[in-house]
Amino acid sequence: MSLNSYLRKRVTGDPLRYQGLVADLESARFGVTVEHYLSRVILASVLSGIAFALLGFWLTGLVVYSAQGGGYVGVYNVFSLPLPERVEPGSPTTIPLQAGGGVIAFVLGFFLVYHIALRYPSMQKKNRATKINLTLHNAVAYMYAMRKGGAQLMTIFRSLSENAKIYGEVALEFRQVVRDADFFGYDVVTALRHLMETTPSEKLKQFLEDMVSVIESGGDLVSFLSGRVRLYQEEARFEQKQFLQFLSLVAESYVTLFVAGPLFLIIIMVVMGMMGGMAIFQLTAVVYLVFPIGSAVFILLIDLISLKSEIIERYVRAKWLHEYSDVSVYHREGEEPFFERLARYDRVRRLREFFRHPFEFFQKNYQYTLLFTVPVAVAYLIALFVMVPHYQDVELYIDVVDDHVMIALLIVLGPYAFFYEMWRRNIEGMEALIPEFLERMAGINQVGLTIAQAISIMVNTNLGLLSYEIKRIKRDIDWGASFTEALIRFEDRVRTPLIARTVSLITRASQMSGSIGDVLSIAASDAKMSDLLKRERLSDMFIYTAIIYMAFVVFVFVVGVISNNFIPILGNVGGGTIPQGTPLSNVSPSSIKAILRLMYHSVVLQAVMSGLIAGQMGEGSLKAGLKHSCLMLAIALVIFNLIL
Repeated sequence: MSLNSYLRKRVTGDPLRYQGLVADLESARFGVTVEHYLSRVILASVLSGIAFALLGFWLTGLVVYSAQGGGYVGVYNVFSLPLPERVEPGSPTTIPLQAGGGVIAFVLGFFLVYHIALRYPSMQKKNRATKINLTLHNAVAYMYAMRKGGAQLMTIFRSLSENAKIYGEVALEFRQVVRDADFFGYDVVTALRHLMETTPSEKLKQFLEDMVSVIESGGDLVSFLSGRVRLYQEEARFEQKQFLQFLSLVAESYVTLFVAGPLFLIIIMVVMGMMGGMAIFQLTAVVYLVFPIGSAVFILLIDLISLKSEIIERYVRAKWLHEYSDVSVYHREGEEPFFERLARYDRVRRLREFFRHPFEFFQKNYQYTLLFTVPVAVAYLIALFVMVPHYQDVELYIDVVDDHVMIALLIVLGPYAFFYEMWRRNIEGMEALIPEFLERMAGINQVGLTIAQAISIMVNTNLGLLSYEIKRIKRDIDWGASFTEALIRFEDRVRTPLIARTVSLITRASQMSGSIGDVLSIAASDAKMSDLLKRERLSDMFIYTAIIYMAFVVFVFVVGVISNNFIPILGNVGGGTIPQGTPLSNVSPSSIKAILRLMYHSVVLQAVMSGLIAGQMGEGSLKAGLKHSCLMLAIALVIFNLIL
């Protein structure tokens, strides 16, 4: 009997036992059956148990062997068991002890991973509920805009489900309604009731219950959606406060575990005089394994609980639809050379603009800085490894090279972080003006003018950075593009969540009706609320960004004092003045160099990881954390090379 067959029989034989897991898998949208998920869990638990067994086998050997090579450490034979007094390394007597430790570690690792994996769908379910609550007001505003224009409910749900890149988890939830209606033949009310049973968000469930009541009673959905938009916009602030409270807990945990924790370990190891091979090995594990892996786990944790708001996609290319296959299409010949000349002119024009205004080009396309900085950094490293002699002393070679590796890293990350910050500030400036732009548009539309006419009037207004984009929208309309196409091009140029939601809202409403003043007012209120939530997050998390900086400064100061005042003194201690067999008798020039190298690299890794986490927490983006990493890395280079 295969594993899947056995698990299927076990689940069907005791369905109540796995009822909660089935509900969690469905609410988390894992897309797998409970038997398939359990088989994955068992496989992962076995592999983790094997890894734990190997670790337990090795750790048992460390416990059994003393620092001198034999004897039991710290455990007295109070029961007078027939155990040898001395155990030599490699003796067959130690194999059963290590095997027993490996078996115990396997069992612990298996059950630990097994129980965590069984609870993972529940954690993912709660995570999705938080994301749904944070973006529900945006989705309801979109539904209101379409319903205001006269769209049917299934058309609204289908359109919303197609914008998952903009509306996130809420769109994925309504995708279930579309699936039930298209593939299972459910009516709208039945599909909504099924979504009520499986959604992880109590807020969305309450919204669906009220919507079903309005539908069945024949009430006005437009008034219902309009009221819920304003209600959820107010509740979104409370939802974000809960999210920021959890984020602050994560920030405090990070500072405690991976800033103060490694610092205390380093101080203890150095002050206790553990300068032998084992101390260097332990410091190496802390610096190169514990701290980077732990920081990466925190970054993944913050990424899991945060909204994915950086990647906005929209398909703007036209598709050739063969709806009228019997109609022949005539392709006019002879115009291909003109199109080729236009394409060649566009390429030459872009190159000309780049050489005339390179700063503005990189400010709009910050990612292209890597095309220049990466080759420069690689050339710098190649020249470095060619020029530096291959010293016999590995520590001396690392000491000569590592500073230049950090400089090469700054060559790559510095310009990228600088131009990304310039781009982000411009985008935030435009987003801050979006509510005012929409309110003015709503006022012009309510007096009877069309949206295109409103754009023509708005060209003459002063809206800062947004004025240039309004002129480009007006130019696209003058050259024959529709208002919807001009807005989509504007969204494609900027690519931010707020503008993407606003454009989707306006384009859908304008396709339904020409009088969309109320929809524009709702869009303005929605944009204002989104901008307010972003500003509140920045202000609330600023204190934790400052705490990370202060913790880094303390870390650098303590490590610098130890490296400059304490460790060199140990290297000057005469070997004859230290009794043999004591910890300080193991001090040697090579161990001193290794400890100093580990001190320096711990500060470098602290700078990189702390900067990334500061950006992830404060601004919701690792890219925003690069400027913090570059600044901290520059501080570390200056202190360790010019001051100490």
